[in-house]
Amino acid sequence: MGIKFEESVEAEVIGSGEKLVEPSQALAIIVPTALLRPAAASAMLVPRLIADAGENASLRFLDFFTANIRNPNTRAAYAVAVRAFFAWLDSKHVAPLAAVRTHHVSAYVEFLGRRYRAPTVKQHLAAIRMLFDWLIVGQIFAGPNPAAAVRGPKHVVKKGKTSVLDGDEAKKLLDSIDTSTIVGLRDRALIALLVYTFARVSSLAIRCFLSSMTTTVSSSRYRQTRNLPSVCM
Repeated sequence: MGIKFEESVEAEVIGSGEKLVEPSQALAIIVPTALLRPAAASAMLVPRLIADAGENASLRFLDFFTANIRNPNTRAAYAVAVRAFFAWLDSKHVAPLAAVRTHHVSAYVEFLGRRYRAPTVKQHLAAIRMLFDWLIVGQIFAGPNPAAAVRGPKHVVKKGKTSVLDGDEAKKLLDSIDTSTIVGLRDRALIALLVYTFARVSSLAIRCFLSSMTTTVSSSRYRQTRNLPSVCM
């Protein structure tokens, strides 16, 4: 039995409507009762295999999404992937959590490969691998990681979705820049650098050496360094 403060809100009838009064704190007696476990795993906050492993496993599972993954889109996608995997394990009667092995993950990847494209399958596999790494570090799963040795489907992107300027378009763009000023010369040089090297703006670090009149361009994407005529004045 325990004691806690709980808020109570009183309603005061005025005319045909109700007016809410500020909440007040009152002591409440908590009578310990047995925790009810829903029959359906979908009604749980965590998958059944995780819940059966104990409270520490459940908390560690929740921390994986709330503390370990900061990007909301990644968190949502990994939550879908992880829940789908544990639902598949339930359908195959795999229990307890310590019984999950590499061949289970491999069979699940084959199952996904018959229904989804390669990028989706690779994302699901990455989510499973990352979750079990998290559980192993938290001493919830004894290891080794059952998804570590599983290889996902091969996916090669030969043509990106980003549109690329052809030769005539690139020439028209560069010719449209006013080069009668130093600023125009600088802008044309930088845009030409981006067009002809396919570098991203965020990956370029440009340093101008006025003494040597050269510009050193370092691209973190291709790990290359080139010296170009300087236009930074």
